[in-house]
Amino acid sequence: MNRPEWITLGRIAGVYGVKGWVRIFSGTEPREGIMDYDPLYLQVNGEWQVFKVEAGRVHGKGLVAKLAGIDDRDAAAALIDAAIGVRAEQLAPLPPGEYYWADLVGLEVINLAAVSLGKVESLMETGANDVLVVRGDRERLIPYIRGQVIHQIDLAAGIIHVDWDPDF
Repeated sequence: MNRPEWITLGRIAGVYGVKGWVRIFSGTEPREGIMDYDPLYLQVNGEWQVFKVEAGRVHGKGLVAKLAGIDDRDAAAALIDAAIGVRAEQLAPLPPGEYYWADLVGLEVINLAAVSLGKVESLMETGANDVLVVRGDRERLIPYIRGQVIHQIDLAAGIIHVDWDPDF
């Protein structure tokens, strides 16, 4: 399996109030799903540190949370832009045929004519469908449409087979 040890789920986006609460940008779906992980880890000064979420809730279009040990605005401000992550083993198993984005990053993308288009650098959500950002001789944006564009994902081999013209 290609999955890294640490999976980034979001980041600390700002402070909320004066009692140590933080604003959270969540990359989970649904966005409040980030609060279900216990514990959460924050990458502070390049090191992953464990944090217990004491309380959290949806606030407007984002989330706010109170982390144990962060009791004032200054302590919360020191965490701004810290990545929020979990250990890979904290992720729930998925049904066959479903994948976490972290599982796809780094896989080689090969079209039906056996031409390598590069490796998955990242994914992005567009609303209509997710898109693979593939970096090879150049960057390609390949829609993640199972059956139509994405034909097979072989995690063991590290390959995604796609129906995609290399000139696109």
